[in-house]
Order: sequence, then structure tokens, then C-alpha cells
Amino acid sequence: MSRTKHVVSSFLLPIQFVVLLWVVHIFQFFTTIDLGFMGVYPREIFGLRGILFSPLIHGDFHHLFSNSLPLLFTSIAILMFYKKVAIRAMIMIYLLTGLAVWGFARPVFHIGASGVVYGFVSFIFWTGIFRRNIKSIVLALIVTFLYSGYIMGILPNQEGISWESHLLGGIVGIFTSYWYKDEIEVDEEEAVPSWEQDRQAGIVEEEQFFLKRDAFEKTKQERIQEQRDENNSIW
Repeated sequence: MSRTKHVVSSFLLPIQFVVLLWVVHIFQFFTTIDLGFMGVYPREIFGLRGILFSPLIHGDFHHLFSNSLPLLFTSIAILMFYKKVAIRAMIMIYLLTGLAVWGFARPVFHIGASGVVYGFVSFIFWTGIFRRNIKSIVLALIVTFLYSGYIMGILPNQEGISWESHLLGGIVGIFTSYWYKDEIEVDEEEAVPSWEQDRQAGIVEEEQFFLKRDAFEKTKQERIQEQRDENNSIW
């Protein structure tokens, strides 16, 4: 895939998903149908459907708008800079966040994409911690600058806010970043020095080195004996 196509595709999927969120909410607004019953309801079988549907449902336009921009930015960043693992990581965060809320949150309906957003922010930040290359560290610093205030969202007992989704989404993001930390991108691979490439290719000759390659692997006595043998062989 060319770089231009990759950039376009990195924007396309997040935009389509955010548009879907708005379509769902506009449908609720004009039909006055409350889809909150499709959210996650912890530890009840019917509440499992919310793992798939709860991120699509929002309580009001303010709730939707507050999730749309962060979701758009973080998903574009993941798709653009971590394309090798992006789709798998995003699906893992989406599903595991909902499952964790179902297993551990308060027994009320939990709706909204904020848990997924926290998961994406956490994934970008902790990928920088685990991989420790320039690109990942810069991305981690950017999300820290933009979303440092999100730490308040994980504090308990906030009325009308699913702080459990925020907290559990963040934890899932940490887990996901650790899970994929070794699947580095091509631009994250360390450059191999030219002399090392030559050595690996077998084209570096022994005469190119000032000392013999095994000079420090032999004892002093072995080197003396080797020198005697060389002198004795001269004729």
C-alpha cells in the first residue's frame, strides 16, 4: 500500500465510525426512541449485547460530541502509525472494554464510546512506554498533553458518568499495548550499520581488521605458541 493510500485509509475508517455514532443518535433524537437498553448491563445475560452496541449509543449531543473528536484523533493515530497491529488492537480494546464493564461495573446500563476512547489513549501512551522509540514516545507525549485531564474521569462515584468504563478501558489499553509491544513497525526497526550488514552477508574479509577476530578469545600462551608455529613455518 502506498503512503497516500495508507493515509487516506487511516482517516476513512475512523470518520465512517464517528458518522455511524451520529446517525444512531440522530435516529434516537427524531424518533424519541431511547436505545439505552442496548447498553452493557453488568452480569446479566441480556447485558452482553452491550459489548457490541453500547459504544454506539449516547445520552445526548454533548455526550456524543465529547467522545467524537477524541475517538477520531486517537483511532486515526493508531491506524496511521501502528498499521501492523492497528485493527487487531482496536478490536481488542473495543471488545475487552465492554466485557470488563460487564464483569466488574455497577449494575446499571452503561453506554457511550468513552471507555473505548480511554482504551485508545492508554494504548498510545503505554506503547510509547513499552517500545521506547522516538515515534512512540512522541505520540505518547502528544496524548499526554491533549488528554491529561482524562485522569479525572476514572475517579469513582461521579453521578451520570460510567467511570468504570473509563478505568477499565484504560486498563485494557495497557494490556493491549503490552500484548503487541514486540510487533514493531518497519520504521521502528533499528538501522543495521553498513559494516554489520557486510559481515552478515559474509563479504567482510579477515584482512580488513587490525587484529584477528579471535585475538581476545585466546590466552597469552596460546598466542605465543601460535606465533612460534608461524615463525617455524617460514622458509
